[in-house]
Amino acid sequence: MTTTALQEPVRKTSPGAAREPRRRTGRIRRIGLPYLLLLPALLLELLVHLVPMVIGIVMSFKELTQFYIRDWGTAPWSGLGNYQVSVDFDAPVGEALLHSFFVTVGFTLLSVGLCWLIGTAAAVYMQGTFRGRGLLRALFLVPYALPVYAAVITWVFMFQHDNGLVNHVLHDQLHLTDERSFWLIGDNSFYALLTVSVWKGWPFAFLIVMAGLQNIPGELYEAAALDGAGMWQQLRRITLPSLRPVNQVLVLVLFLWTFNDFNTPYVLFGKAAPEAADLISVHIYQASFVTWNFGTGSAMSVLLLLFLLVVTGGYLLFTSRGRRAADV
Repeated sequence: MTTTALQEPVRKTSPGAAREPRRRTGRIRRIGLPYLLLLPALLLELLVHLVPMVIGIVMSFKELTQFYIRDWGTAPWSGLGNYQVSVDFDAPVGEALLHSFFVTVGFTLLSVGLCWLIGTAAAVYMQGTFRGRGLLRALFLVPYALPVYAAVITWVFMFQHDNGLVNHVLHDQLHLTDERSFWLIGDNSFYALLTVSVWKGWPFAFLIVMAGLQNIPGELYEAAALDGAGMWQQLRRITLPSLRPVNQVLVLVLFLWTFNDFNTPYVLFGKAAPEAADLISVHIYQASFVTWNFGTGSAMSVLLLLFLLVVTGGYLLFTSRGRRAADV
């Protein structure tokens, strides 16, 4: 070792400079850990939803029929031909799609309205304290907890013409009808579908509204009661305004679920739904897997997606404006 090396001053690293890299590494870990935990969910979302959606959009521009199922990539391009067929309301395909759309809109509005009304009424009633309230809450949630197929198949047996429970009660017991009704065919199929949808969906509204009611301070009701406000005034002045943010999300979710519902009509009626209960989800299924015209079915699916995006965007814009106006 030389004298120059011995005489060279020893460079000391300050504690602050040593801690800086460790602090930067810890910050990177804190920022990157949430994204790392979300990565599996994002990959599943990509595989389950985004990739099939992109493939469906590509299929909507192809003349994809049963002749090209084996190698659908070789199907010829049709451009906007499938969309023109779908929206040509003077032709049979477009006319049937338009009828299905109107049936779905009417069914969705009635189902969402009844689900919200029954769920809200049950949730408000359950705010009171009485014996057996916990058991009654559990019973209210049974339709929502049951598997869809098991619940709907049970309703299929209940709607049977000869030995169904519905006809037995309405015709044999209460004598409300002159003869046994056909519930799974004809015009009555719409009411049968609506009944099953409301029975299956109102517990979800009940659960969400009941959770929202827990955030309303009890002092508001006590003060209103001291001022002489009755039950209906408290409901109109306190409960419903306080539930507005909850109801805005609830109505949107119920609308999307009901409009896209495929399991209920498919299990209730099978592949060929009656004309009165021809929901657009089953109609698109028939256009794709019954007539084997996957290009037209994909175009109908894309049109349905665009409609729901427009409705959702308009609803969110309308509710956000209403919320800002109420805050002012």
